Amino acid sequence: MKYNFDQIIDRRASDSVKWTAYDLDVIPLWIADMDFPSPEPVVRALTARAQHGVYGYPDSIYDTSGQLTKLRQIIVEHLAQRYQWQVNPEDIVFAPSVVVGFHLACLALAQPHEAVLVQTPVYPPILVAAHETGIQGQTTKLSRNTDGSYSVDWDALEASITPETRLFILCNPHNPVGKVFQPDELARLAEICLRHRVTIVADEVHCDLIYPEGHHTPIAAMDAEVAQNTITLMSPSKTYNLAGLQCSFAIIPNRELRKRYTFAGRALIPWVNIFGLLAAQVAYQEGEEWLQELLLYLKANRDYLLDFAHQHLPGVHIGRPQGTYLAWLDCRKANLPTTPYRFFLEKARVALNDGDKFGPGGEGFVRLNFACPRPLLQQALERMSEALQNHLKPCADDQ
Repeated sequence: MKYNFDQIIDRRASDSVKWTAYDLDVIPLWIADMDFPSPEPVVRALTARAQHGVYGYPDSIYDTSGQLTKLRQIIVEHLAQRYQWQVNPEDIVFAPSVVVGFHLACLALAQPHEAVLVQTPVYPPILVAAHETGIQGQTTKLSRNTDGSYSVDWDALEASITPETRLFILCNPHNPVGKVFQPDELARLAEICLRHRVTIVADEVHCDLIYPEGHHTPIAAMDAEVAQNTITLMSPSKTYNLAGLQCSFAIIPNRELRKRYTFAGRALIPWVNIFGLLAAQVAYQEGEEWLQELLLYLKANRDYLLDFAHQHLPGVHIGRPQGTYLAWLDCRKANLPTTPYRFFLEKARVALNDGDKFGPGGEGFVRLNFACPRPLLQQALERMSEALQNHLKPCADDQ
């Protein structure tokens, strides 16, 4: 392999929220960024741009620059090659992040008395998008299967839709459960939304991070009618570890939806960061070798985690993620004295994401980010195992 993903890089002096939010002795496996350098061509291009020394207003203020035209075409080619999805360059609207994207969609498409529906447990910013944009929130729970995978509860989904429902935010691949929705599921979701006249807002930010047993299908690629009812949100941020550069895009084939979406953001997003636009362009053009090596490494990390948990984390069950670099740990049978988040932070000095923050269905769970050098993952898991063994030891001594 060309890239050394085992290398541990000190991030504490890099303004990393992941590494500065907790005490020095805590291993942070929480917020969803990777502890790996971005692809070397991206680093090289950003270095050259930084050395120019002038960072004035970009031409993207008026969306007329040659750079944006080129990046749009690169994205069109990327989608066609990876997903066999044909989109037009004018369908693409840039924004700083996918989170900004689904907030804009809520602002653009729903009135205060109307609602957005989400499937829980779900990425917290999706869960609170309704509150943050002054509209009503609706939730429907995904069903957890005995093997730790998740399915759509179709009856519950239909029952959750009301005349006030205007949007449905689909998270695919799903954060935190790692589910990659299958074409038949997407077709049924699309049919339900079309029948109820509910616009689909698809957060597909993890779409390039899929393991061999899975395949991502953009829901808007199902057919032309679905595409006209969908705002798809994507970004190179998760794929190439570029989140801090703030560049994402929406794909909106429906001209009226695109007009309303753009209007909602006109005073909020005058332009996208010049470094983010450059990084996106280079990542899509020259990052494939890095991405393929990354996916092999992430799969090995995932498999190591699943095997370790089965053998050494009593009372913890993990479904096999089909996509993302996030694992969803079910700790409900561990009989912990406090929440799993608090237990592992205090007893193992490992920081995870608290399942309670992901809405109904998240109680008793934690989310673990395994996109880190394996030695660090091993150390964290060994700490967690020791904490669980110490917790169970008094119980064994009482027998």
